[in-house]
Amino acid sequence: MEEKLVQLLIEKKLKITTAESCTGGLVAATIVNVPGASCVLEEAYITYANRAKRELLGVKKKTLKKHGAVSKKTARQMAKGAAWLADADVAISVTGIAGPDGGTKEKPVGLVYIGCYVNGKTKVLECHFDGDRLAVRKQTVATALAFALDCVNASFD
Repeated sequence: MEEKLVQLLIEKKLKITTAESCTGGLVAATIVNVPGASCVLEEAYITYANRAKRELLGVKKKTLKKHGAVSKKTARQMAKGAAWLADADVAISVTGIAGPDGGTKEKPVGLVYIGCYVNGKTKVLECHFDGDRLAVRKQTVATALAFALDCVNASFD
């Protein structure tokens, strides 16, 4: 998936960035595994703490307080903020609960929101993954890359 995404970004002359929480940089690292990734990825952000989400990406304090770090609104603001900060055409954001603890009835372990910003438009995907911490993170990366590929393709249809 990452090879297809990098190739598409190169063809369309687009830059990408990531803003990651629960994946801790794994989305960006997966993109970097592809030869030629340096043509499309210049910088990425790991914003594990709420303070980092606010100070680096511009996630509103009100959003974090009302909806929490793991929310559709936070994922949307993370993607927009990362795109602006990196001057990128495409941004993938990830925020979720990888486990094994931290989940609640309302927000269980495995709940992940993936945001994708492409040329001014942002979509957010709500996901529910199963498995241990690493399994949730790996599923998140695969889904985020596929979602980004779909969003970029859709923006040029």
